[in-house]
Amino acid sequence: MIVAPSLLAADFLHLDREVAMINSSAADWLHMDIMDGQFVPNISFGFPVVEAVAKVCRKPLDVHLMVERPEQWIDTLAGLGAAFMNVHAEATRHLHRTVQAIRAAGMRPAVTLCPATPVVMLEDIITDVDMVLLMSVNPGFGGQKFIAGTIDKIKRLRRLIDESGSAALIEVDGGINHVTAEAVRAAGCDAVVAGTAVFRAERPHEEIAYYHSL
Repeated sequence: MIVAPSLLAADFLHLDREVAMINSSAADWLHMDIMDGQFVPNISFGFPVVEAVAKVCRKPLDVHLMVERPEQWIDTLAGLGAAFMNVHAEATRHLHRTVQAIRAAGMRPAVTLCPATPVVMLEDIITDVDMVLLMSVNPGFGGQKFIAGTIDKIKRLRRLIDESGSAALIEVDGGINHVTAEAVRAAGCDAVVAGTAVFRAERPHEEIAYYHSL
């Protein structure tokens, strides 16, 4: 399974050390959560941090914008070298236009759904995106408990992808541990975002390798 450790759970006093750990690990991507304090009740970090990390990170950057009007940052993120630009379906009025603009800017478009947003919202755009990120916690804070209903939601999304002929990946973010990772993988998930589970682990390399092996 694809593993994207979330920088939100890293030690911000020693980001150089944390990124070096990711570089030397089996991680596939580095997940970066940008929050504006409006779309979600928290503020994380901004583009200067993305720029600094991008200079030394050897893994593709999976940037998740938990912000209002994410389309205004497309050119900025493209200029910083982001591989994926993840936008919330709930945060942009013209989702199809935003997805098209992300791809035109040279990034892979991904759409994120909050826990209460149904999969049916993606029916008319599923063939246009490279990935769908399902939030398995309410966005804004790390370390939350996994929402059990996410398992059925993954299955519904997998059916939609398969029936539409889409090549979109399914990514899950929130409350990931050994038990929930195995459950989401069995339900059809392709990638997991693991924050606390990785950066607070005694042996982060081994933790990443475990998820990667699923």
